[in-house]
Amino acid sequence: MSNPKPLPSIEDIKATLSYDPETGIFTRLAKACGPSCKVGDVAGRVIDSGYRVISIKNKRYRAHRLAWLVFYGEEPDGFVDHINQNKDDNRICNLRLATKSENMRNRPAQKNNKLGVKGVHWDKRGKRFVAQIRTSCGKSRFLGGFHTIEEASRAYQNAAKIHHGKFVDGGN
Repeated sequence: MSNPKPLPSIEDIKATLSYDPETGIFTRLAKACGPSCKVGDVAGRVIDSGYRVISIKNKRYRAHRLAWLVFYGEEPDGFVDHINQNKDDNRICNLRLATKSENMRNRPAQKNNKLGVKGVHWDKRGKRFVAQIRTSCGKSRFLGGFHTIEEASRAYQNAAKIHHGKFVDGGN
């Protein structure tokens, strides 16, 4: 999502939805409800990517971007990151502005990661767990070979704190 489409006006959003920043939930208002919904229904649906999308005037928008606009009164400048990595948790305390690279740092291990541990892979030749990290300047950095997956994961997490700052996985 490099160039997100412009968001609807705050007036259009508030005419159709109510946003609760404590829960992150948008609910439908009477003016917006057609025959398929009830006043107070949770708005939108979660799509395959895990994001909640909400339709306003027959256009779909990601709920976290709408939440930012409604709460702060201006369109987000860049990406809106979910601190806890739950793409359907749109509480305002779970959202923060990020660059594309910062947003990419705060994500779990990829689905094709056989070990399920971010920054760690098994080296068949060396018969060890290898930890690597991508630094903020985009370079891959070797962190070492380890006897256990836990040691390799710890090395990655320590390096992530240095290189990724507050955008370490899950915001820790």
